[in-house]
Amino acid sequence: MKTVTIEGQLRTEFGKKAARQVRSQEQVPAVIYGGAEEVNFTASSKQFKPLVYTSEFQLADVKVGEKTYKCILKDLQFDKVTDALIHVDLLELVDDKKVIANLPLKFVGTSIGVKDGGKLNLKMKSVKVKTYPKYLKENLEVDITSLNINGNLRVEDIKADNIEIMNSPRIPIASVVMTRQLKQEEAAAAKDEKKK
Repeated sequence: MKTVTIEGQLRTEFGKKAARQVRSQEQVPAVIYGGAEEVNFTASSKQFKPLVYTSEFQLADVKVGEKTYKCILKDLQFDKVTDALIHVDLLELVDDKKVIANLPLKFVGTSIGVKDGGKLNLKMKSVKVKTYPKYLKENLEVDITSLNINGNLRVEDIKADNIEIMNSPRIPIASVVMTRQLKQEEAAAAKDEKKK
């Protein structure tokens, strides 16, 4: 799994004025929680870019002072006007503590329905999971090979060992729908049958 390294400096001053001063130096205030202690730090906005601007699930190794914390991204705040990143929340991964994270879905295979002329509709890009840090992965693979026209794959069809999926099991994640061309071809074939 990809890991982004971020080197931060401990924050000693807090409040709006201090945060504004930090941001004026192109630094982003951030906090690490979930471990033995809460760690407030700042790092340059450039260091956060590979972690923030991606659809991939990644880990972050955050070095603050003498310690390194293994974390996942939990929350972000952007400026309403400039769209600049203004705050980052990270969750420290503790081996014996379950974490909740959003894992991307990776659809593999070519569905039978698509081969028959249907169109694949992806309804979800990620699912919310609860698991121990050691079971976290870059994505959850979903095999769509057996998906027929008008068929659905649901959350309950995702195979994930040692991972509890928090989304409702009946929610569709992918379906194959009939294309307009296929509907027209079927209608034309049905007309021909009637004529015979």
